[in-house]
Amino acid sequence: MSILDRFRVDDKVAVVTGAGRGIGAASAIALAEAGADVALTARSADQLEEVATTIRGLGRRAFVYPGDVNDLDMLPAFVEATVAELGRIDIVVNNAGGSPPAAVTDITAKSFEAAFHFNVTTALVLTQACIPQLVANRGNVVNISSMAGRTAARALTQYGVAKAALSHLTRYLATDLNPKVRVNAIAVGSTATSALETVLTMPEIRDAMIAATPLRFIGEPEDIAAGVLYLASPAARYVTGKVFEIDGGTESSTLDIPIPDF
Repeated sequence: MSILDRFRVDDKVAVVTGAGRGIGAASAIALAEAGADVALTARSADQLEEVATTIRGLGRRAFVYPGDVNDLDMLPAFVEATVAELGRIDIVVNNAGGSPPAAVTDITAKSFEAAFHFNVTTALVLTQACIPQLVANRGNVVNISSMAGRTAARALTQYGVAKAALSHLTRYLATDLNPKVRVNAIAVGSTATSALETVLTMPEIRDAMIAATPLRFIGEPEDIAAGVLYLASPAARYVTGKVFEIDGGTESSTLDIPIPDF
């Protein structure tokens, strides 16, 4: 096997959440380009169908299952439907997540728990539902975390704490699922997705983010998708329980949300 062959995932089946756009869509397409069939879920059926069309154009199968990952009952149903449609599951990409900025005085118990639910609990429940398939097929999991989980910035408490938990969940899942299932995460830096589209259209904020990034540019979803493909492929067969940083070299937050001092 050549070194490039190790990046192939031919005839594997991947499930990707938040797959309608951004990192999820780019990751699904990258996996398909490397030979995988892909099951896609997100809330927008139209966006999923666009991604599925691209995947089918690559000669791979795509299964579209619209739904909201926050509905935990949907996740095992998604897994069951994927196995029925595509025959197996080898790769899980827990990409869905997020939380809006909020000053600490504006955080409520409900909003804090909602951020944890969306970013952490959903990843746990989907992974649990896939364990029989992952064990049988010696599969792997890739969680999409964030540099916000290892740095601190104003107004990102809910998001950052949830992503820190997701990163550490990755280590625990890897420990429990060794030796047959690998589990890794990517700590994503500032990336040009819909979550940032508002601030990226504001020149002052965009330029400040670029200046605060050592590589001096904002990442694209494909930069993250390349990391997903590596971790999901045999190229990373000796890697588990790790949080890869794909963030332009940042060691502190690049997004300065202006909230007043106390």
